[in-house]
Amino acid sequence: MAHGGRILLVEDDERIRASTRLALEDEGFDVAEAADAETALAQFTTQPSEVVLLDLMLPGMDGFTCCRELRRISTVPVIMVTARTDTPDVVAGLEAGADDYVTKPFVATELAARIRALLRRARTAEAPSVLMVGSVEVRPDEGTVVRDGQDVHLTRTEFRLLCELAANPGKVLSREQLLDHVWGYDYFGDGRLVDVHIRRLRTKIEDDPASPRHILTVRGMGYKLAL
Repeated sequence: MAHGGRILLVEDDERIRASTRLALEDEGFDVAEAADAETALAQFTTQPSEVVLLDLMLPGMDGFTCCRELRRISTVPVIMVTARTDTPDVVAGLEAGADDYVTKPFVATELAARIRALLRRARTAEAPSVLMVGSVEVRPDEGTVVRDGQDVHLTRTEFRLLCELAANPGKVLSREQLLDHVWGYDYFGDGRLVDVHIRRLRTKIEDDPASPRHILTVRGMGYKLAL
């Protein structure tokens, strides 16, 4: 396997798929390909990858559905590929479970940097002991979350976001800080990444996600965790 990690590239355009694969291989990644969602899911179940690069517009099953199916079976980081940033597709893709997105045409070196950031955080051991969020028990060292005796299924990005908030109780963290600490991007990122993941976290952690008691919005500033 290449030293960079194994990537599953899901793209129906043969030319784009070939050029992307070559570019990522040049960056040191081991790249598996799939031309449609059904093939991608079959491949992933037999030979899991460390990151999935998923085009939203696919023949047959679309990228949104594919992402939801991946989320049913895995916490693998998913980067969706979209044609435009100013459409509801970005939010819909994040709501479906994607961790991040890139837009076409993308620069291979930037894409590689994003992949490495996700891999680095997926592989890095988290900080200490047990963190409590109300009745929710977060174990960073084990990568587990338990609520009322039941395991809570979080993606790796959701888990990192919860740990970051729980490690700073009562402290307001801006979207920029969360992008940097959770996604690892030292750039002016898209706050929608943070907002959608916060919404998804609330549905899994809060008794009433519409009126959260723990993961609070501080208007104009960011988010904080109230114990």
